[in-house]
Amino acid sequence: MSTRRLYETTYIVNAALEDAEIEESIARISEYIVQHGGTIRELNRWGRRRMAYPIKKKYNGYYVHCIFEAPPSSIPVIERYLILDDSVLRHLTIQLSERLIEYRKQRMAAPAEQPTEVSAEKSTAEQATQE
Repeated sequence: MSTRRLYETTYIVNAALEDAEIEESIARISEYIVQHGGTIRELNRWGRRRMAYPIKKKYNGYYVHCIFEAPPSSIPVIERYLILDDSVLRHLTIQLSERLIEYRKQRMAAPAEQPTEVSAEKSTAEQATQE
């Protein structure tokens, strides 16, 4: 029995598709991950965005970010499915560690506190220049 590992996949769905077709594609990919022993932890829809360069003559894509647990043997099968799916323009799958997830959570919480300190310093500097 193989151990389960944590993976992160970001894929770009063709934005020229209707919203219902995009949602169907996302559901189909998520279901495929689950069918092959995966458990989805997070599924984030980043929405339609303009790409930095055209992919398959498309300039816009619908970005989806998925964090899931799966056995390592299922990753090549899932990758193959993403390659063959015509609605997916590009994808990238990487293996994550629990430490990285915790680091990201801490990093997301920390910036909320920092801007208030910076703005206080700026207002003090502005007052000094006005006097």
